[in-house]
Amino acid sequence: MGFSEIEYRVIDRVATVTLKRPERLNAFTFAMRGELIEAFDLADADDDVRAVVVTGAGRAFCAGADLGGGGGTFGPRAAEETVDGAPRDGGGGDSFGPRPAEETVDGAPRDGGGTVALRIARSLKPVIAAINGPAVGVGLTMTLPMDVRLASDTAKFGFVFARRGIVTEAASSWFLPRIVGIARAMEWAATGRVFPAAEALEGRLVSRVYPAEELLPAAYELAREIADNTSAISVAAVRRLMWSGLSAASPWEAHAADSRLMAELGGSADAIEGVTAFLEKRQAEFPMKVSEDLPPGVPSWPDDPYRV
Repeated sequence: MGFSEIEYRVIDRVATVTLKRPERLNAFTFAMRGELIEAFDLADADDDVRAVVVTGAGRAFCAGADLGGGGGTFGPRAAEETVDGAPRDGGGGDSFGPRPAEETVDGAPRDGGGTVALRIARSLKPVIAAINGPAVGVGLTMTLPMDVRLASDTAKFGFVFARRGIVTEAASSWFLPRIVGIARAMEWAATGRVFPAAEALEGRLVSRVYPAEELLPAAYELAREIADNTSAISVAAVRRLMWSGLSAASPWEAHAADSRLMAELGGSADAIEGVTAFLEKRQAEFPMKVSEDLPPGVPSWPDDPYRV
């Protein structure tokens, strides 16, 4: 696909996004930011893609922001010219002028990791993180809007921001407490310490831990279970219902959203096929496509208050 810092491929209805700067432990750059956003755009637009697996090349998942810019990596001028220490064009001779409106929030340059996290959050396909090695800083926070995190037993994790004099980013102050609880989230964020996969599992940051050689096969097995047995429309709708429901004021909001979608999908071709296949004791062949048949009741989430 012409990518330079990630690899994107689709096999057996599963897209694999591989962070691919192994010589820098897959450290995050502005170029990687753009390529990740484009990869998720491709996955959503491709009806052949039923699930996405994200992993890292070499021995790391992602070592966080590329700090090659030195002590000024996160400073005001760096915020104008770079994201996480990388030139805005990913290394070329861009001429840095004022950022366009979509690159700012209330006048501040948008956090690059946050733009990736929000794009993953609104994915219409389920996303599985296969964390094969160190995942630190943005290399960890970018996984929080992914639906399932699986880890190698050699992986290490760290929300190291307070040790760098900055703050948690990639909207992780919203995601992390909802995943692991506020006490655990604050412990990890306030100390900034790096911790092993066993602690990540105990704290429910990851769902399962595998020997290194079993990690990707396990991720693909889960992805294929989704691809082979479910309606793409149902999975997209459930994903949006689940994530948007985390901010619902009461169960009544969830009930209203459920009711709308049950009414819209109850008589659909996928629902008819799902029930018929069950009664006939055969594999369902769901005909509906996310690109064409997504019902209007599927929540638009996360909403962008800056979009007019």
